[in-house]
Amino acid sequence: MLLKRTIRTTTRDQLLDITGEVQAAVTEAGCRSAVVTVFVPHTTAGLTINENADPSVVRDLTEALARLAERDASFYRHAEGNSDAHIKSSLIGCSLQVLVERGKLQLGTWQGLFFCEFDGPRRREVWIQAPEGH
Repeated sequence: MLLKRTIRTTTRDQLLDITGEVQAAVTEAGCRSAVVTVFVPHTTAGLTINENADPSVVRDLTEALARLAERDASFYRHAEGNSDAHIKSSLIGCSLQVLVERGKLQLGTWQGLFFCEFDGPRRREVWIQAPEGH
């Protein structure tokens, strides 16, 4: 079952914990034991699994990505002015797979799923493919 969720971001670079939304989709699909795929259909956004207990981890990740892909590097050629967002999206990736057992996402103690916005604020989509009743 393909479930789509809308994400609204409020800043240009932002990581949003979407673990709850993905778990809700798994529950809605009646998924019990499977591999769930989470995907973003955007070229300036991404998905990652990382620590969701300490907010400084999100800040550190955002800052490190900003240093890897500067916003206004003089060598960028893309006319829209968001080359850094495309680079960050490619570095992070646009999909994840997560194991589900007994209807629950199987994540480590400190892990959460994050939607990564690199060209906001925007209205975005997250697509979740969860096998029904498996």
